[in-house]
Amino acid sequence: MRIISGKFKGRRLKAPKNLPVRPTTDMAKEGLFNIINNHYYFDSIAVLDLFSGTGNISYEFASRGTKNIYAIDANYNCIRYIYNTAKEFDFDINTYKSDVYKFLNKTSIQSDIVFADPPYDFEAEKFLEIADLVFEKNLLKEDGILIIEHSKHTDLTIHKNHSYDKRYGGNVFSFFENSVEAEKED
Repeated sequence: MRIISGKFKGRRLKAPKNLPVRPTTDMAKEGLFNIINNHYYFDSIAVLDLFSGTGNISYEFASRGTKNIYAIDANYNCIRYIYNTAKEFDFDINTYKSDVYKFLNKTSIQSDIVFADPPYDFEAEKFLEIADLVFEKNLLKEDGILIIEHSKHTDLTIHKNHSYDKRYGGNVFSFFENSVEAEKED
């Protein structure tokens, strides 16, 4: 895994082999961050990284100057790895060991970007539940986006806040926005 851009561009990170993760590929991550770069200034946003795993996405945001990053994962070893890596690089990443669904039900943290990378073998309903909770709990700022990474075999386009998909090989990023619901009702 490597950091694509920013202060630590090109830096390689080696996560322990015992972590139950599937990091986002460099190609998919680069495509995703090109999209995000066209809509946001990294140094002025807040990011919620759900199912953060190795912290791959959090590190990319931090390297690009994001200061308000919250990484949530249920696995203690993942959270410990992210915490230690953030400390080593002096990244502003707040780590929380928690079941993502419980966290979403309890938190009031509003973010510009909520990124979720759940296990690809989840049923579509579990992916859609993430979107439901983010919008029901009003966890996105006004012009915020929810991005859910999933396999090409999962279809999330039925959600009322779904905006569009971007595909990179077998990876798909589904984008969800507050404004889409109003547009679909018109």
